Amino acid sequence: MGISEFELIREYFADVTGSRTDVSLGIGDDCALLQPPAGSLLAVSVDTLVEGRHFSAGAEPVSLGHKALAVNLSDLAAMGAEPAWVMLALTLPAPDAAWLQGFVRGFGALAAGYGVQLVGGDTTRGPLSITVQVTGFIEPGGALTRGGGKAGDRLFVSGCVGDAGLALAQGGGSIHSDHGMARLRERLDRPQPRVALGRLLRGLASAAIDISDGLTADLGHICSASGTGARVDLESLPVSAPVRAECARGHWQYALAGGDDYELLFSVPPGRVGDLLLACRDAGERVQEIGCLAEDSGIVLVYPGGRESEEIPDGFDHFRP
Repeated sequence: MGISEFELIREYFADVTGSRTDVSLGIGDDCALLQPPAGSLLAVSVDTLVEGRHFSAGAEPVSLGHKALAVNLSDLAAMGAEPAWVMLALTLPAPDAAWLQGFVRGFGALAAGYGVQLVGGDTTRGPLSITVQVTGFIEPGGALTRGGGKAGDRLFVSGCVGDAGLALAQGGGSIHSDHGMARLRERLDRPQPRVALGRLLRGLASAAIDISDGLTADLGHICSASGTGARVDLESLPVSAPVRAECARGHWQYALAGGDDYELLFSVPPGRVGDLLLACRDAGERVQEIGCLAEDSGIVLVYPGGRESEEIPDGFDHFRP
């Protein structure tokens, strides 16, 4: 006899995360009852991952559970918000116990690391897809947005870029060298949302975004919202040794347009750069200056040796064939 929807919820999801005092009623009723802190704004984001589009058939369920939550926490990080609650809508071809146990393990471990409670959602039968909605808190006037940048602001990025894009290319067989595939796959399958850095950037950064569609594509969103252009010094990009080797071969697309990095890209007024670097040093956050926002529209890439180009690699687009 198969498991019912409500048995599935009770067995696998009722206690997947810890409890928070601001959850008056969580899983098990028609609605969750939640109590946000007095005076706080709610930051809300939702993402859907679909098998065959965002992850391959047979993807490892522990990593999939981690990533499904991580990409949403990354959106909260980009706004400087503090994560609190999550809802999960899961469409399954069939209730596979081993798959569910792995998914819950990855999802729950990441949720516990950020003090997030699963407060509700939905399950249904169909092609595998995962929809996650996260809610966080932020003080009025404290949110980071894409639209606050000014010409002359300096551009920074956290961590390194391009590993996930290179992992995807290797997995697809489009390149033929071994550059530490295990580490690259870890960066693709289990991204680490930069929540602490996002909180640190409040009051320092003028604009911010998380890198999900590729560095230049997401920089374009900042430029569009802020009414600026940008110059990017490619020699300054923080990249791993495997990605650096590809760049040396002229394959800049991994660092610039690979997507799935989930690092933070942000601008800082020149007068706050010293404060930023000191705060990041004290917090152990790794950031790298890569260019600046500019008066003229468009993005100019400055290659090693000084060559400039406005030819920008395409980033990820859900509706591109």
